[in-house]
Amino acid sequence: MGRTMSEKILGRASGNKDVRAGEIVWVDVDRAMMDDILGPRVEIADKLRERGDKVGDPGRVVIISDHYPPPASVKQAEIVKFTRQWAKQYGVKKYYEFAGPCHQVMAETGNVFPGAVILGTDSHTCMGGALGAFASGVGSTEMLGILVTGQTWLMTPETINVVWEGSLAAGVMAKDMSLKTIGRIGHAGATYKAVEYVGGAIRSLPMDERMAIANMAVEMGAKTGMMPVDEITFEYLRSIGVESCDAVCSDEDAQYCDTFQFDASKLTPQVACPHEVDNVAAVEDMQKIPVDQAYLGSCTGGRLHDLKTAASILRGRRVAPGLRMLVSPASNNIWRQAEKAGYLGILADAGAAILAPTCGVCVGLHSGLIAAGENCVSSSNRNFVGRMGSKEGNIYLASPATVAACAVTGYLTDPRSLL
Repeated sequence: MGRTMSEKILGRASGNKDVRAGEIVWVDVDRAMMDDILGPRVEIADKLRERGDKVGDPGRVVIISDHYPPPASVKQAEIVKFTRQWAKQYGVKKYYEFAGPCHQVMAETGNVFPGAVILGTDSHTCMGGALGAFASGVGSTEMLGILVTGQTWLMTPETINVVWEGSLAAGVMAKDMSLKTIGRIGHAGATYKAVEYVGGAIRSLPMDERMAIANMAVEMGAKTGMMPVDEITFEYLRSIGVESCDAVCSDEDAQYCDTFQFDASKLTPQVACPHEVDNVAAVEDMQKIPVDQAYLGSCTGGRLHDLKTAASILRGRRVAPGLRMLVSPASNNIWRQAEKAGYLGILADAGAAILAPTCGVCVGLHSGLIAAGENCVSSSNRNFVGRMGSKEGNIYLASPATVAACAVTGYLTDPRSLL
């Protein structure tokens, strides 16, 4: 019987090549990632100091201050300062600040690679599965053990096979594929399972779009979301200087606990309505709900392809009167690329405010909170109550194309109407 990607990767990491779903294994962790909001300051620093422990292998640890920068209060500034100093104290040289959301920075810096076990103190660590890694979020207690020993235990998850065939129409993006999948499976339908995204539609996606899908696997409760390694994966890795890595794919006779089939050619722009990510509907079926804020950014919707798509819709147009559009590229590197390509200039000329690469807006910490009664359409990954500000505000999740279209009209809009 063949094996899934998860079974293969956890088998390698545990030294037992015959690992099967349901088995608990001790694995070597290739990269341990912490951010500022759920990093050393949460239990980890105190426990290490109390025990007198050291970080076993600082070379495998990555720390990224991304939620609070640029700090909007003295408390936030102190947390970033503490995180920076802690990294230096424990010899962690892979420390990044003002570089962008952690998952994008992890990928860009070569800290995610096929066949690796990547664990981080942020639930959207699963984005690393777009590069063929077993990537998942863990809690502070688990991270403490990983820092000291370099290992942890994991139960090998069952795998759901999500098959997307066909070709996307103009104005339809990977975010729409992700929302459609979540709407079908449900916000808890993949709890502690791996999700493998396969099929012709997946293979045709550029890496930016693949990352958007893998990033949101956790919104179905999944432990990780993964994609087979192919030439597009290798091309991306070569572009960031990673030359040597192995292809990881499931065997043809691998066993899946469930399979879901989708046709990309029939997909239309989707929106997740307040206040659940699986409360999904087609934008064309929605009423013209007024929008107060349009947010383009985050580790889900702020990559170069996203900014290019939004710029193509906003070119020669203006943001609707009374609406504010915020743009936060997914990394400092993407900010520079988008500026060089002219995308940020187009968006700014249309009336958008260009922000620093940060998690601050997505998680409601700074740089663009919404007030009571306001509606925000966002390319980010969560629309829980109070996620982006007031608990009486509303968040509609959509693709970068839909966000751009809404910014132009001032209400929920199918982007195909502006193409």
